[in-house]
Amino acid sequence: MPFKPIHFIAAEIEVEFDTSPRYEKKPHCPARFHWEGETYEITTCLSEWHDYDRRGKMAHNMRPSHAAAAARRGSWGVGRYYFRVRVQTGQVFDLYYDRAPGDAEDRKGRWILFREMRAEG
Repeated sequence: MPFKPIHFIAAEIEVEFDTSPRYEKKPHCPARFHWEGETYEITTCLSEWHDYDRRGKMAHNMRPSHAAAAARRGSWGVGRYYFRVRVQTGQVFDLYYDRAPGDAEDRKGRWILFREMRAEG
């Protein structure tokens, strides 16, 4: 079923897992997320994908052969893991985990509620 974006959000969120991811920088779909004082229970993960593109200054700091390999498998702190989820209210959202570290003190990355989606048709 195709979806189209209806509301751009781009807000940092906190997520919870019922089972912790095996690798912190390669998470699976969370069980719930918190946004604007509300808890959203994820009832279905509709799809997931990853994007290992290098952005900004990092897009030009590798030799082309190394950049091609990194685009396929990722490199430390680069890339995003996307999840399209349905929550208990029936709403559909795209969220992602951004692997980029915030700074030397915060190397974990962050979760972003990207947008709300609606089924087409």
